[in-house]
Amino acid sequence: MAKNYPVVSEDYKQAVEKCKRKLRGLIAEKGCAPLMLRLAWHSAGTFDCGSKTGGPFGTMRFSAEQAHGANNGIVIALRLLDPIKEQFPTISHADFHQLAGVVAVEVTGGPEVPFHPGREDKPEPPPEGRLPDATKGCDHLRDVFVKQMGLSDKDIVALSGGHTLGRCHKDRSGFEGPWTANPLIFDNSYFKELVSGEKEGLLQLPSDKALLSDTVFRPLVEKYAADEDAFFGDYAEAHLKLSELGFADA
Repeated sequence: MAKNYPVVSEDYKQAVEKCKRKLRGLIAEKGCAPLMLRLAWHSAGTFDCGSKTGGPFGTMRFSAEQAHGANNGIVIALRLLDPIKEQFPTISHADFHQLAGVVAVEVTGGPEVPFHPGREDKPEPPPEGRLPDATKGCDHLRDVFVKQMGLSDKDIVALSGGHTLGRCHKDRSGFEGPWTANPLIFDNSYFKELVSGEKEGLLQLPSDKALLSDTVFRPLVEKYAADEDAFFGDYAEAHLKLSELGFADA
């Protein structure tokens, strides 16, 4: 579907560029790219294409959404971002949270994800229970990403590669450990590890392993493990779609 992006002022565009520079500095200094990517994803991933509710519209600013079970620990990301947000009061929380996710991928060596400003903040958070459950398999992934969000099978696998960043924390998700040997570098290591089998000290969630058991998902996993450029291209496209769910639809 073609996008009909809102017109934003030159002042707003300049504020976004300045904010991006500040975010680069923060994320590089604090090594917090995984937290920022999680914030952006968990905000956008609540979109429901049937009801046109949820999505990347700044509702993570509400304590009610921060308290959702899938968002344990997300307040840490918000606290890190607060000093920068205070410097840019004109930028919506919606744009700010998605910009942080885009910069997180860029700073850690990933692809450049296009960013279009103009999201408006919604006045209330979505209901709990819309984000994917890492303990479940392919049917669940399609229910959430395809039926609910309106994304594709290819998007599911490409976005899964974002797990190349970060680690799980027992107190937040019930799981512990990183997916890759260097969780602050964005590359195709997630897929390489997935196809090479389990290793001591590295994590593979049930939802990760499920990608290998599906006739559509597995060839994409193998493709991305062998070709980082192909992964980067598809990831940038999928991240852009995720960050714009419900935004500027024609």
